[in-house]
Amino acid sequence: MRQSPAPTALLDGIRIIDLTAVVLGPLATLQLADFGADVIKIEPPEGDMMRANGVSRHPGMSSIYLGLNRNKRSVVLDLKTDAGRAALWRLIAHADVLVHNMRVPAIERLGFGHAAVLAAHPGLVYCAATGFAQDGPHAHKPAFDDIIQAACGLCSLSAGQAEGPSYLPSLVADKVSGMATAQAILAALVRRLRTGQGAYLEVPMHETMTAFTLAEHMGHMAFVGDEGPAGYLRLLSGGRQVMPTADGHVSLLPYTPRHWVAFFEALGRTDLTQRYRVSDRQSLNANICALYGEILQLGPSRSTAQWLALCERLDIPATAVHGLADLPAHPHLQAVGLFQQTEHPSEGALRQVRPTTLVDGQAPPITRHAPRLGEHTSEVLRAAGLSEADIAALWPENPA
Repeated sequence: MRQSPAPTALLDGIRIIDLTAVVLGPLATLQLADFGADVIKIEPPEGDMMRANGVSRHPGMSSIYLGLNRNKRSVVLDLKTDAGRAALWRLIAHADVLVHNMRVPAIERLGFGHAAVLAAHPGLVYCAATGFAQDGPHAHKPAFDDIIQAACGLCSLSAGQAEGPSYLPSLVADKVSGMATAQAILAALVRRLRTGQGAYLEVPMHETMTAFTLAEHMGHMAFVGDEGPAGYLRLLSGGRQVMPTADGHVSLLPYTPRHWVAFFEALGRTDLTQRYRVSDRQSLNANICALYGEILQLGPSRSTAQWLALCERLDIPATAVHGLADLPAHPHLQAVGLFQQTEHPSEGALRQVRPTTLVDGQAPPITRHAPRLGEHTSEVLRAAGLSEADIAALWPENPA
């Protein structure tokens, strides 16, 4: 595996000091690292807590950590010590970006709040990924994915079901906020490269996820004075559902009036075309729940393969329902090489999901394995001008 960014990497030459942990921040910096930025992951002596979450072959190298931290370098610094903080200042002096997802009072106690850092380095892009915006009453409250899912209205979308509000079985708040963080950093870097001006960015999870949830769910709230309910009724009414077949399940989506007409004609059910007046868009929308009820009843009459063949012929969007373990064998994902096998120096053969964005027709390469704790401490601090004795004193337990 090559150990340097590809020469044509989009962010080649950009250095990022990454003080993030868990999922939100590491996913943001993963995207930047995949585009070629030199991401220096600063970890405490005990490491990022996500090193212990997920499945592991060896302690500290979990499946989740491996998936979020490729293409980065790991440096251990104890920021509770004077020497650790002094070393971080040395690294910041040569950086383009500093990003953290600590609570603001915590990072200010360490001496690295945005005011102090930007006073010393006004050209830096400083990004704080927070739980809540810092000008509100929840500014300093702790925030994790579950808390934000509940606070932003996402959990309530399932409230009409028998079990009541529930979490999505995905760290969606962390991941969406991580993508928003990467986007904000990229926008600030564009301005910095044009003008030399730094920036203080704040990406709050609660506000980010509220906007995300309400993108389609504003409903009557969009109109001041309208007392009608919030929400996108078509989704909340449970119209579209996964369809059981004779041997599995499919997702199929007749979307336009033309789709519905062709679909029912192919099934010999023109009576449904007439009953629900599917050629009229307004009638179609008004009867969508009943239409999907009809589909659910028809589902077991054919196999999954038969339904997919019919939809292919009629150009109706459709797919079989795939489980997580099925994805590496998905024919499309196999054809595009989404899953790549790599060799990790301590973890052996790994399967990884490659970067998904194509640059000039190619996926950016995975140039570095996810680092072992503190793997690059010596090389990074040596390049910053610290002596071997200084480096050894910063982390006496360094297994290297």
